[in-house]
Amino acid sequence: MTQPPAQHARRKPESGWRRGAKVLAIALTVAVVAAVAVGGFYAWSLTQRLAEAAVPLKDAPAQPPALSAYDEAFSVLVVGTDECDDQVKAAFGARCTDPENDGARNDVNMLVHVSVNPRRVTVVSFPRDLQIPIPECVGADGTTFGGAYKAPINSAYEDGGLTCVADTVSELSGQSIPFAAKVSFGNVVNITDAIGGVEVCIGGEGINDPDAGINWEPGARVVTGYDALAFLRTRKGIGDGSDLARIGNQQQYLSRLVNKLRSDEVLSNPGTLIGLANTAVNNITPSESLADPIRIAQLAYTLKDVPFDDITFVQYPVVDDPDDANRVVPDEASAAILWDALERNAPLALTGEAGANGGVIADPSAPTPSAAPVETTPTPDASGASAAPDVVELPSNVSGSKATQATCSAGNG
Repeated sequence: MTQPPAQHARRKPESGWRRGAKVLAIALTVAVVAAVAVGGFYAWSLTQRLAEAAVPLKDAPAQPPALSAYDEAFSVLVVGTDECDDQVKAAFGARCTDPENDGARNDVNMLVHVSVNPRRVTVVSFPRDLQIPIPECVGADGTTFGGAYKAPINSAYEDGGLTCVADTVSELSGQSIPFAAKVSFGNVVNITDAIGGVEVCIGGEGINDPDAGINWEPGARVVTGYDALAFLRTRKGIGDGSDLARIGNQQQYLSRLVNKLRSDEVLSNPGTLIGLANTAVNNITPSESLADPIRIAQLAYTLKDVPFDDITFVQYPVVDDPDDANRVVPDEASAAILWDALERNAPLALTGEAGANGGVIADPSAPTPSAAPVETTPTPDASGASAAPDVVELPSNVSGSKATQATCSAGNG
């Protein structure tokens, strides 16, 4: 007897929604795997590029970076050198062809101190003409510099590189410096371009500084490329034409840069962030402790919620050098008040000018800030300890500004 053919249950055709869901799931899986692979390679690539030029620091943390929040106070030394990179030589002419200008100096020296619980950021700028002791240093080529009892701070890089600058600033300030990075003229151009420029304010009579190659009318101006570098370098075009006046101008740039980096314009744009990270890696010489993109991300992440009123830019306090009218020496008494306040994580109140030597003025177009709340003496807790330190009023010769204060270059053009 012939059996009828077997009857197989017929599978209902998948609906369009079900087929689409499958395709989407497969696509997402492929995307995640690809992202992990590319991300891992990208992080490895960044680490390799950073490590190639990294230098040691004696205060570097013992533990390697981890995928977690950085929960300690720390300081980062940022050094700007006057090296004539190939990309800027043509623009600077005699500045980069004069044999007397051979070598590299650390003309910009900023110690970025970040406290913990609560986070506060204080950026201390050291004048390049500050006369201080330089410790014994060993250069990258193994050459030993015997140190100096009294020399300009901007000679330290030539004596022993970034490590020597870190040792010099650490001895002067008494601060531990676990992280450091160096940027040159050309690096500044590239980094500024990567974020689309920074809008600065030109006040007074405008800036006319042939040495910096600029002649600008008063008003708002977005600086990019060589213009950004010229703005940071200008000295004779602002205030009394001194290096101390220039520091106030550089702090204006930094304040506006911080405001931009914290804005949605940058933080909400993945392409800009990736480009900026890549540019930073290609344009800094880091300490070994900073030669890892995970560590850089850790430290940067600590700044995301710091109130702008707790981001303070100050100039290290100085007095005239009795041996040289064109130089300055530390005001150790005023500096001690600053370092003690940072050690206790006390909120800072500025009593001096926004910038030394007339370098900057208040931005007349900025809205008038509301009055700050009156600070009261902290109430002791049950253990008798104060809940928080009192506000510290810095001496008047510690000039500077908050990130909430809008300033303009005091052009003398």
